[in-house]
Formats: sequence, C-alpha cells, structure tokens
Amino acid sequence: MNEGLVGVESKRIGIDVGDESVGIRYLAAGEGECVILLHGIGLDAASVSWKHTLPALAEEHRVIAPDFPGHGESDEASEYTMESYCAVLAGLFDALDIEQASLVGVSMGGAVALGHALDHEDQVERLVLADSYGLGRDAVWRPGGAALLNTPGIDGWLGAGLATPGLIASSLAGLTVTPSAEFVADVERAVGPSAASALAAWQRDEFRACGLRTCYLDRLDELAVPTLLIHGREDPIFPIAWAERAAERIPDSEFVPFERCGHWPPREHPEKFDRVVSDFL
Repeated sequence: MNEGLVGVESKRIGIDVGDESVGIRYLAAGEGECVILLHGIGLDAASVSWKHTLPALAEEHRVIAPDFPGHGESDEASEYTMESYCAVLAGLFDALDIEQASLVGVSMGGAVALGHALDHEDQVERLVLADSYGLGRDAVWRPGGAALLNTPGIDGWLGAGLATPGLIASSLAGLTVTPSAEFVADVERAVGPSAASALAAWQRDEFRACGLRTCYLDRLDELAVPTLLIHGREDPIFPIAWAERAAERIPDSEFVPFERCGHWPPREHPEKFDRVVSDFL
C-alpha cells in the first residue's frame, strides 16, 4: 500500500543492521537525481512526515523514503540506537546502488542524515535538516524524560498511548502549533505499539546523566556539503537556537525559520516546506 499517494510505490528490501537482517519498507517515486527522506522517532513514519513532500519532490527527482525499523511497515529490530538507524541509511545506499543523494531529515532523521554526511561526504550532494536532533548537548526536558524511562511499566504505557487516538491527538498538540485533523489521522493510521518500543529504547540510549548522547556540534565545521537548516520558531522539543548556531558553524549553510510552527515543518506548513526544499535542491 502507498497510503493513497498517487504515483508512489511501496517496496521492501532486506538490510543488514548489526548481526541481523531487517526488512525495510520504503516509498519511492520519480526519476532523476536521488533524494532520500528520513523521518523522526516515535510518532512518525515515511507516510507521515513526507506525505506531501515526497510527491512534490518526485516531480523532478528520484525520491526514496524508508520506514525506520519499528516504524510504519518496516520490521521490528533487536535494538534501536543512532548506530542502528545510521546503518539502515548506509545499507539503503548499498542495497539500491545509490552513488550519491541529497538527504532530507526531520528530528532524529536529521541527525541520521547529518551523521552520514559527515562520515560519507562523497555520497551526499546536499543536506536538509528540519528541526534536527544532534545539534545540541542537552535540553530542559532531558532529566525528567530520563527519569520517566526508568519507571516500571513505562513501555506498556507508551504502547497503549500510541494505540489510543485521543492520546495521539494530545501528543501532536504538544509538539506542533495547530495539528490538522488530517495530520492526526495520518499518525493514527501509521503508528503502532512497536514505535513506542523503538522510542523508549532509543531514548534510554540517548538520554545520559551528563546530557544527550549524540551531538555533532564540534564537527559542524567539517561539513563540506551545502546545508539548509529549517526550524519551527515555536518548537518545544529542540530550541531554534540550535539551528541558528549550527548555521553559523557550517561553512556552506542557509537558515530558514518557520513562523507559527512547532516541531514538524513538513506537516505544519507543507507548501512552504516543499517550496523551500525544492528550491534548495
């Protein structure tokens, strides 16, 4: 299925992640220079973040949008870490014989894209980071979040929350400025209990006593690809100051703030997001 996206194909491929092979579902459309779209952790999937962006970019590009393990229609995995998600992207390049692509990532997907661009510079043509993780060492909610993750039964509670429409709507309301009914319905359709397990496992690995585990701040001056940073002015998760500071450190960068926008620019302002990204690519 392709969630009703006209001209978009749903495909599957096996990718080696650590010691296991994981079945990855990806959406694909268009022809031309390749663009890979990377979604975030938890309440997300390829069909959620990229519902509008994929067909828009496919007018001029070959676009690929994978579901990370534990999300959408991809298989579950034995571990959910930054390393395992980065391995999925690296495996995608190999399995689909992609020599070079532009990467567009939102939230955690931004950190995956950024890490790949730093370590595989020759494979990345351009980079777009939307409200990206990996640009700061800590956040005000991290200590409380880390404590909550050690609460007995939290995984079951999170799983039940992702299966409850009302709770999904309230969660989106806390992440965005004004989530539309269509946006909420897309998340309810695409997200299941396995995403809660992935989210909790990933957070346990990332939320450390001294701060957030993954931070590329000290390597940004190494980034050699043209980079566009987009960030919602009212993002409650990652402060816009992260993106502003990153734009100052990345040699070839452009920063575009989105007004009246929370953590999800491609869904809160899809037309503007697609236009800005398309022009950059």
